[in-house]
Amino acid sequence: MDRCGTLVRMRRLLCCLLVLLGCGVVVAPAASADSSILEVRPLGGRQFEVVVHSAAMNRPITLWMSHPGPGAPALYLLNAVDGGESGGPWMRRTDVVDFFADKPVNVIVPIGGRASMYTDWQRDDPVLGRNKWTTFLTNELPPLLDDRFGMTGANGIAGLSMSATSALNLAIAAPGRYRAVGAFSGCTQTANPLAQTLVRSQLATFGANADNMWGGPGDPAWVANDPVLHADRLRGTSVYLSSGTGAPGPHEALNDPSIAGNVGVLLDRILVGGTMEAVVGSCSGPLVGRLGQLGIPADVRFRAAGTHAWPYWQDDVHDSWPMFAAALGV
Repeated sequence: MDRCGTLVRMRRLLCCLLVLLGCGVVVAPAASADSSILEVRPLGGRQFEVVVHSAAMNRPITLWMSHPGPGAPALYLLNAVDGGESGGPWMRRTDVVDFFADKPVNVIVPIGGRASMYTDWQRDDPVLGRNKWTTFLTNELPPLLDDRFGMTGANGIAGLSMSATSALNLAIAAPGRYRAVGAFSGCTQTANPLAQTLVRSQLATFGANADNMWGGPGDPAWVANDPVLHADRLRGTSVYLSSGTGAPGPHEALNDPSIAGNVGVLLDRILVGGTMEAVVGSCSGPLVGRLGQLGIPADVRFRAAGTHAWPYWQDDVHDSWPMFAAALGV
């Protein structure tokens, strides 16, 4: 006799009886054992909204997708620290919809994951809930999309700011899953005190406790998730790295479309965005140095100026595309 199956059936029966009898006992449903695509909603043209059930997180995850048809590889774009939920995702903040409209690649943007570092957390967080993004993005999601949309199985991944570190760590965690990785304006370290302070402050902005992610100070998980310390696992992966200095650059001008003549926006960009990019730039260099020591090539775009802002990450998408295209075979 299948004891597991019998116990599941008994549990379901008990739930039904309790509801029918009006008892005040609530029995939580068991988590689904399998991830699956729940819904595919056409948005017009090659754009779709795809809802996927993550078994690891036991909740639905919504994706935006640009699908050119079967037989194409995939490029995953991770959102900033808000997960694309408050400030807006890639599609709203850049020209990725138009830029990829004629390119033979599936572009996938997960919506959600704010302040999560897109990693697997050690414990559920009271504010964020359960985060198992490494499992979702490397194990659960790609096979589902490959099968449903006829993808080739060749993948690339890129992130910005918070998710730049995430993209690198995902490529390191699953060698071979991603042929190319892009990290735009992200701190590429997590083990040193400055980097940890930066990560903790990013998560705290959304009320999350980084101790639930990688533990307290001294926990080995911070070392385990440091891209510099594990850069050797990027061998064979095409790498694009970028950051600015924080000094005003070409997009810090009143006539820039992202500023649109708004002096307040310009001042915020220069003061806040400039400071953030200066900090990021200071912890981006070590990965470049480590890759050089290992003899691992990388396309490095350290700008002489530029702040922590979406127009520069739009530029990065354009500038990194030749690398991604070559790695993905398109």
